[in-house]
Amino acid sequence: MSQAFAYLAVDPSGRGVSGEVTAADEVQARRALARKGLTLLELRSGAQGAGEAGPEARGGRPLDTRALAMATRQLATLISVSPLEEALRGLVLQAEKPALKRVLNGVHLGVMEGQRLSDAMGRQGRAFPPLYRAMIAAGEASGALQPILERLAEGLERERMIQGRVLTALIYPAVLAVVALGVIAALMTFVVPKVVEQFDSMNQTLPLLTRIVIGLSDAMRTWGWAGVLALVLAGLASAALLHRPGPRLAFDRGWLRAPVVGRLTRDLHGARMARTLATMLSAGLPVLEGLTLTARTVRNRALQASTQAMADAVREGGGLSAAMKRGGVFPPILMHMTASGEAAGRLAPMLDRAADYLEQEFAAFTTAMLSLLEPAIIVVMGGLVALIVLSILLPILQINTLALG
Repeated sequence: MSQAFAYLAVDPSGRGVSGEVTAADEVQARRALARKGLTLLELRSGAQGAGEAGPEARGGRPLDTRALAMATRQLATLISVSPLEEALRGLVLQAEKPALKRVLNGVHLGVMEGQRLSDAMGRQGRAFPPLYRAMIAAGEASGALQPILERLAEGLERERMIQGRVLTALIYPAVLAVVALGVIAALMTFVVPKVVEQFDSMNQTLPLLTRIVIGLSDAMRTWGWAGVLALVLAGLASAALLHRPGPRLAFDRGWLRAPVVGRLTRDLHGARMARTLATMLSAGLPVLEGLTLTARTVRNRALQASTQAMADAVREGGGLSAAMKRGGVFPPILMHMTASGEAAGRLAPMLDRAADYLEQEFAAFTTAMLSLLEPAIIVVMGGLVALIVLSILLPILQINTLALG
């Protein structure tokens, strides 16, 4: 029984073609296309055509930052020397991951059908972020698609570099903390009870530190499972509570007021917003649209509300720097440089410089804080181990003192 297969392929002249072929099975369909001299890119059976957004693209998984940055950089390079359709075909041929290949196939097919690049990306569900697609649309409208792609690639690479730097710096302290906690748990659960057995036959009052450690050890062995269960339930309850708008907003406001993480969050958001606005202004897109799109991508509800309030203020005719001041959550250097850029008529370059400064400050601050985290963990965990050892040694020393006396 024959069935229809939708295909996306390249003809002998190098142009992309799509259509349907009827065959008994997939193998026969591939052979039929090969006889026509077509180089197959994708073959699908049933109602879902080649190049359509598959479950990965449609269902809610955006492309990861690394894959998106690489594809954007390659596209920016390719469209500088070839038409957009050929550049997309080259991307499809180079893609290795199946999910990325399906998404790029869909974009390629959409462009071949006459759609704009941003519209073809929009057909791929959440594969491409809204802000990314808006910048692509701005580049198409202004005729500056290649420079916009380069700026997008630089921004994505910079974001990935910052994330990688933080994660790399956190790996060793995290492993160190886990190992230290495991050692302490083993001491309290296995070592301390064995030592206590040696003290049971003594009719002596044990030192206070020893009694405290013995009590904690007994509690861990008896009620440890209950403590773990309570922590899990508390985590689930907190997660459910934070899904509600009111508690989530209160939590995010408290997060911004925190001494270290609050500052880092504000700086990172300010840098990202400044970079986005500078890119959109360079592409000829209004500030208002950039602020509206940026607000939708912010996860912190307090920052999201402040960014949306900025958009409302600009919509009413106010200046960008004045709107930032009313928000009360943006770094002072960003507000100052924005005001200078507005006064000098060079807002986009000043926003770029502000983003550079905030990103450098974020990198330097996180490096300094993470370099202090490792010795802090060593000191705290070493102190706890020392207390446990001391609690064991004190009764021994007390016995020796009594024996010598």
